Amino acid sequence: MKSNEYSTYEAKAKFSELLRKVKKNKRVIITSRGNPIAELVPFQHNQENTLERLSRLEQQGVVDGDTRIRDPFEPLDKSVGALKRFLSTRGDI
Repeated sequence: MKSNEYSTYEAKAKFSELLRKVKKNKRVIITSRGNPIAELVPFQHNQENTLERLSRLEQQGVVDGDTRIRDPFEPLDKSVGALKRFLSTRGDI
């Protein structure tokens, strides 16, 4: 076992010690039956706002689409009577 790997049992028993290691910019891997299941890493503050992140992800090809901010209460279907048509197809009216 590597010095930065701890079983779930050890991690539970030495949690404070592991946090001290992470505080010193070290990574800690937690294993279960010898298989890595989690990694404790130092927290990184991200100064990027949502629009900047979307733009970056779009440039990287991770996301594709419209980055316009929409009114959260904007109706999805602007046609009048959509509910009535939907209910009529169910036979409820």
